[in-house]
Amino acid sequence: MAVLAVLMLGSCATKQSAISQLERYSYELRDNAQYYSVRDWQNAVDDFKTIRKRIAKHEQDYTPQEKRHIGELEGQCAKYMAQGAKQRLVNGVRNIAGELNGIIEGIRGGWPF
Repeated sequence: MAVLAVLMLGSCATKQSAISQLERYSYELRDNAQYYSVRDWQNAVDDFKTIRKRIAKHEQDYTPQEKRHIGELEGQCAKYMAQGAKQRLVNGVRNIAGELNGIIEGIRGGWPF
């Protein structure tokens, strides 16, 4: 009986650690996604998949409240990923726009109009 209690406690700790990992990951994305490079995004997707696999292993063990919390955290991660990707796109467009302005100025200054 004591062995069963220890196994159940270990299982609870493992399932809770998966939720905690997802929670820490949502904070990481919230705080740093806007600074991610393309390589960072590739790693972020891989990390998210790994965390999801850990959570899936305990899917049957989670209470409805824990499942709701997991859903909220996954939603936050998705939001931060989308915001980070959008920011990266906006920064890329700004960089390209700056180059295009330089090209236009170069053409105007270089052409005898």
